[in-house]
Amino acid sequence: MLFKADLHIHTLLSPCASFDMTPKAIVKKAKEIGIDIIGITDHNSAENVGVTKKIGEKEGIFVLGGIEATTKEEVHILALFGDEKALLSFQKRLYDDIPQKNVFGEQVIVDEEDNVLGFNQRLLISATGISANEMVSLIHSLGGIAIAPHPERAFGIAFQLGFIPSELELDGIEGKGGIASSDAHFLDDIGLRCTIFDIEKPSIFELKCALKDGRYFTTYP
Repeated sequence: MLFKADLHIHTLLSPCASFDMTPKAIVKKAKEIGIDIIGITDHNSAENVGVTKKIGEKEGIFVLGGIEATTKEEVHILALFGDEKALLSFQKRLYDDIPQKNVFGEQVIVDEEDNVLGFNQRLLISATGISANEMVSLIHSLGGIAIAPHPERAFGIAFQLGFIPSELELDGIEGKGGIASSDAHFLDDIGLRCTIFDIEKPSIFELKCALKDGRYFTTYP
């Protein structure tokens, strides 16, 4: 079966995302435009993933928990997990490396009705002390998928390093010849770039196999 996925979406927890990017609004938008699978990937944190999953379950949208992690080379790596325990373990490892004082925008944690529960006080956009190789290994050790987002743009791996290391065991790369995702920071960005996966059902295992086997194609409205 074919499932339409946008695996790179930020909520208002990311300091660079719009305050309109609440979990409730994101799921509503995804449902309106026919997306089956969304990945919630805030910068170095997953504190709005749980609530998005709850809303997604009610609305028939499969939500993958993830994080857009920043390496010590200031390279972004998307980490997607099917297991909450693994996601929280990954988040804890990143938090160990992130400065406690935020100085760049508000990082909002909300509930299912968009009520503000609090603000993350860490500097979520900062780099960790984890290298790109170590980051990918860490993601895989926890059973996750590692994807290089926007490789040619700022904080993309090719942009930062000048090349994509051949030894880096990425599961996917955004862009030409790879998968497509929106990197949405605003509601109207959701679904602008998507990937259609040929899988039996939405799951981290199925997506990992489809990425390995090339059972996907991209779509741009």
